[in-house]
Amino acid sequence: MNPQTVFVIGAGASKEVNLPTGYELKQSISSLLDITFDYTQQKSGDPQIVSALRAIVKKPDGQRGDIKPYLHEAWHIRDALPLAISIDNFIDSQRGNEKISVCGKLAIVKSILVAERSSNLFFDKFGRNPGLNYTVLGKTWYLPFFQLLTENCEVNDLEERFKSISLIIFNYDRCIEHFLYNALQNYYRISENEAAELIKLIRIYHPYGSVGSLPWNISNGAVDFGAEFNVDQLLKLTQQIKTFTEGTDPESSDIMDIKEHTHTAKKIVFLGFAFHKLNMELIAPNKSGKKKTITPRCFATTFGISESDKEVIEEQINQLYGAPTDVRMANLECGKFFTEFRRSLAF
Repeated sequence: MNPQTVFVIGAGASKEVNLPTGYELKQSISSLLDITFDYTQQKSGDPQIVSALRAIVKKPDGQRGDIKPYLHEAWHIRDALPLAISIDNFIDSQRGNEKISVCGKLAIVKSILVAERSSNLFFDKFGRNPGLNYTVLGKTWYLPFFQLLTENCEVNDLEERFKSISLIIFNYDRCIEHFLYNALQNYYRISENEAAELIKLIRIYHPYGSVGSLPWNISNGAVDFGAEFNVDQLLKLTQQIKTFTEGTDPESSDIMDIKEHTHTAKKIVFLGFAFHKLNMELIAPNKSGKKKTITPRCFATTFGISESDKEVIEEQINQLYGAPTDVRMANLECGKFFTEFRRSLAF
């Protein structure tokens, strides 16, 4: 069964729990890659990224190679990123430059894992309060989203409900998966394994990858939400970040599934999404597929977006399907958006 409701989630949604917006992520990456030295001592930039670069250029005989070519590309990212719409757009504009890609991905992973640890969703499972603080999440969209998913459902009813939705997450973080895993255990008093199996029923896609799988999702190579990590882990996690070109490669991504879901969906909900051209192209249904007779109802948060740009966004959504589409937009943050459209979004 194809999901009937597709949620397209951008950085504005994670911002409600203190993850960075696209602009803030650019700032963080530029700071991490501002790598300078005073003779042999590093003055600025991120030491772990420097260690990762040294590991990359290490020669088979154990001798260190020269990291200067990587540093020049790191500085190029630092200096040029303010001009870019996003880090994804910038890396895509430099496609074929492997050193740009490596430096950018290292900084993305470091930025996001640090941000996860500083977020309102992080908790120390070995600490005094080993669980989510749901009170802190009161004004975010996570609680009304959970209420939407579980409304009128006993735990045995969740399988059909979860199979009916898909999440296309343009963020590198694992906020939604982490939240649902803990919230399901708390609400239904089920085991970790039961919660994990339920979440696996939801079609969840990260077109640009993420900073690793969570431990309940895979047994090897996983990294906890907001975990501290070493250089070897940083290098491995970097391999899970994708450029736009990699994210749209049918041979190595979920792009065909994503396009199928947006083609067959009855509802599409855009949350904290910036409607960048590259990302709209990525989710666009295949025009060569079976013609869609009924366009979906679309809902979108447009917090901070001008009235003129809202008209452009509506046209972008219409262009996805080549026909006028029922688009409902609200100049609200994601949490308040769910209150506004609670009945419209209900299953």
